[in-house]
Amino acid sequence: MRTAIYPGSFDPITNGHLDVLHRATKLFDRVIVAVAKSESKHPLFTLEERVQMVERAIRPLPNVEADSFEGLLVAYVERRSAQAVVRGLRAVSDFEFEFQLALMNRKLNERIETIFMMPKDTYTFLSSRIVKEMAQLGGDVSAFVPAHVRTALVGKFSPQPA
Repeated sequence: MRTAIYPGSFDPITNGHLDVLHRATKLFDRVIVAVAKSESKHPLFTLEERVQMVERAIRPLPNVEADSFEGLLVAYVERRSAQAVVRGLRAVSDFEFEFQLALMNRKLNERIETIFMMPKDTYTFLSSRIVKEMAQLGGDVSAFVPAHVRTALVGKFSPQPA
C-alpha cells in the first residue's frame, strides 16, 4: 500500500489544503493528514481542535485519516510506514523553503520522497494566516474554509461576555 503523509499545522485547515489533499488521494492508496504540534508557531487552535477540524473535513474521503505528531517529520513518516511526504506549493516563494526542508529530510532518510503539489489556481493566494486575519477583522471566510471551520473561527473571534 502506497502511503503518503501530508504534514502541516493546519491552523486551520483551508480549502487550499483540501484541494492538495484531493490531488494526493489520486496518487496514493492512503494519505495521512499529520497535524504538527508546532507550539512555536503559537497556533490559534489547540492541537486537539485542529485534529478535530481535519477529521471532520476529511470524512467524505475513504482513504484519508487524521493524526497528530511532534518531533522530526521523517521519524513520524517511518513510524507510519509511509513512502512519501506531500507538500503544497502556492507560489515560487514557497518553493525555496520547501526545497530546503525536502533536502534535509532526504539527508535524514533517503528512502522518503517529497512530492510537491500545487493547489487549484483559485487557492494560490490562500493561507491559514490570511484566513485567520480575515476572520479576526470580521470578513466572510466561507469561500476559503469548510463551514465547520468558519464556525470555529467566528467562535474564536467573537467578543466574549464579561
